[in-house]
Amino acid sequence: QVQLVESGGGLVQPGGSLRLSCAASDRLYNMGWHRQSPGKLRELVAMIDTGGITNYADSVKDRFAISRDNAKNTVYLIMNNLKPEDTAVYYCYGIGFGSANYWGQGTQVTVSS
Repeated sequence: QVQLVESGGGLVQPGGSLRLSCAASDRLYNMGWHRQSPGKLRELVAMIDTGGITNYADSVKDRFAISRDNAKNTVYLIMNNLKPEDTAVYYCYGIGFGSANYWGQGTQVTVSS
């Protein structure tokens, strides 16, 4: 069982920035982030594979940047120009080389003035 530990959430004003980090206890093929707001389904935010190929939701494509440090089994999400609609619980997500799925416990991001 791979453990995912997130950090970096919090309260930020509209237009501000945050960086999320997620450290995995073992190497994963795909790593990334999903988010869920109250009353809404969990949605993909961004993913990155071991080769650095990325995938973003259209709503964040020009504002968020995902990266990973394979040596540290860690993925990062830099979120710029944050909007109130970005408010959600952000979940780290990983896919192992055997296709097993792993989730972190979630970290709250609140964008409000």
